[in-house]
Amino acid sequence: MPTPLMMDSITAAVDHVLDTTPGDIVLGIPLGVGKPNPFVNALYHRIKANPARKLKIITALSLEKPVGKSDLERHFLAPLVERVFADYPDLEYVKDLRGPGLPPNIEVCEVFMKTGDYLGNTVAQQSYMSTNYTHIARDMALQGMNVIAQAVGARQDARGLRLSLSSNPDVVLEVMDKFRASHHKITAVGVINQHMPFMPNTADVAPDFFDLIVTDPAGTHTIFAPPNNKVSLPDYAIGLHASSLVADGGTLQIGIGSLGDAIAQALIVRDRHSSEYRSILESLCADGVADRNLGRFNQGLYGCSEMFVNGFLKLIEAGIIRREVFGDVTLQQLLNQGAIADETVTPQTLRALLDAGRVRTPVAEDDLAFLQRFGVLHPEVRLDGEQLVLGTQRCSADILQEEAFDSVCAHMLGSRLLGGIFMTGGFFLGPRDFYERLRSMPAQELAKIDMTRIDFINQLYGQEELKRAQRRNARFMNTTMIVTLLGAAASDALESGQVVSGVGGQYNFVAMAHALPDARLVMMLRATHDNKDGLRSSIVWNYGHVTIPRHLRDIVITEYGVAELRGQPDGEVIKRLVAVADSRFQDELVRQAKAHGKLDAHYEVPERYRHNLPQVLEQKLQPWGAAGLLPDFPFGTDLTADELNIVRALKKLKHASEHPTELLALAVKSFWEDKSLPQTYLERLGLADAHSFKDTILRRLLAGNM
Repeated sequence: MPTPLMMDSITAAVDHVLDTTPGDIVLGIPLGVGKPNPFVNALYHRIKANPARKLKIITALSLEKPVGKSDLERHFLAPLVERVFADYPDLEYVKDLRGPGLPPNIEVCEVFMKTGDYLGNTVAQQSYMSTNYTHIARDMALQGMNVIAQAVGARQDARGLRLSLSSNPDVVLEVMDKFRASHHKITAVGVINQHMPFMPNTADVAPDFFDLIVTDPAGTHTIFAPPNNKVSLPDYAIGLHASSLVADGGTLQIGIGSLGDAIAQALIVRDRHSSEYRSILESLCADGVADRNLGRFNQGLYGCSEMFVNGFLKLIEAGIIRREVFGDVTLQQLLNQGAIADETVTPQTLRALLDAGRVRTPVAEDDLAFLQRFGVLHPEVRLDGEQLVLGTQRCSADILQEEAFDSVCAHMLGSRLLGGIFMTGGFFLGPRDFYERLRSMPAQELAKIDMTRIDFINQLYGQEELKRAQRRNARFMNTTMIVTLLGAAASDALESGQVVSGVGGQYNFVAMAHALPDARLVMMLRATHDNKDGLRSSIVWNYGHVTIPRHLRDIVITEYGVAELRGQPDGEVIKRLVAVADSRFQDELVRQAKAHGKLDAHYEVPERYRHNLPQVLEQKLQPWGAAGLLPDFPFGTDLTADELNIVRALKKLKHASEHPTELLALAVKSFWEDKSLPQTYLERLGLADAHSFKDTILRRLLAGNM
């Protein structure tokens, strides 16, 4: 590989890209926090000012600092954003796309959008590219991508400058493999951001991975760090149900947000407070807990997830994510079978590898390299002709001979298997303390986290035998918006075709759940959703768009229970989904199913499922919240107590504004009680000097909600 060009100026780097890339520029930038925002903004600004050049940006999940939609929200958010997001630079194309619009010579094509942010945005909706995340590299090539740019971590060690793809080795490794193998001209730009955690293993690359490395200090800025969301009681109910499906010694995938935090906290409660955990589950499960997993994690779990989120980090710290997997099929299979008991190296470790034929005898150089790579033999053991040597100890390399085997075991074994990984991820996103923990984690612990390629994580193709051995008892946890009574799921878009987010890797994990013999797919959703159109059931008879078709149905979880759908006929699927639906909608769902001939005309919902109501759920879980097992923010929050009070009031007011009857009741209550806001709250919300009638009303409404 040629030596990369080093530049200490973002401006000069943009000049170089423009000078060496003739015609239109098709720029690929990674999902989420791996974007080199200052470089992208500089390139965008230059082409925006020059109509003779064109720019197409292909990316996913373009993040923007929170912006309030009202004066109240803007006043409230300003100090919070300054404190939490610091010098994070927003992307100019995001500002234009949401505001005045993109210039005619620039196009932005996203494959996954920030949830709900671009509904009604015609440019974003028309430019959205629907694709599985495992196909991104292919589709970038189809779009003619000729520049790829990424934020990278950096450090100096004995090998000189090393770079880390950090959060996003997910796509760039596959892109560069495909493009360089086809001799397609592409310029790879690495922009050093000193705040990016330096992730080892697959993410650790030599500088010559890139054509151009930018060392400009302006490339270093705060990583986008969304504060933890509050975990509601319905979220906890879903997380508790999901956690009881996780098998000890298995594999776990979860996503970001309050549901991911709920699952992680529920797993911690299960491991540390088993009797209380059982009591909670017994109160939630109408059909009992006989088929649930309630025990502690004696073997631990392996995390294998497209997104490495804060919940996974908390599970690592709790000692639950600790089952190590190894990059060798035979070694992994022997561990799975118990032929090798655990990671401690013993004579049985070596004997099992010999019996399986993974190590030949006499031991050759490649056998020795394998044994040392995984820590079975001491790193200083060497071959001298037909003998193994360590210091003054010598023995025959034919270790099937009893004397040689005993000598090796007495003097040359390692102490513990090396190279184990307990967390595999494609990209990460989390709050500020998540990144700080990754930056400060001891090297030996960080080495057990492998940020790697999305085509390794999201599918079985390629190294399939190894993946099957590693991903035993997998539970793939995914969120969805709508589930039909026949088991189809709509996760990325509305009936109208308006895209809410994107497919991402959901289909891939669904496919894997059906391809692995002991894996399960878990689709999670709230039983209802509330918006300006009123309260609606999230379980419906049919829907005009689906992400996952009904023939791939498996397990569906709402706050009211678990619906096991795999291998069930349509009529039974309907009964099981009605059983976990909100009881206010059950009769109508049954009526529709009967009307379409898919449910027996005499069927009635059993009485034990007739109490799926928010107030009943709250009565069951509120005591556990008060006891500290189900806290609002299980992993902390960046918001102060006063900010949390204000957020609660603003959310109530916003909800009431979409429901006139509720707003009227709120107004009557607020004026009857005649409460006042603390002066600090008034100043924070820009209402301290309010004199208008509107601001006076707002003050009273907010005070009534505190």
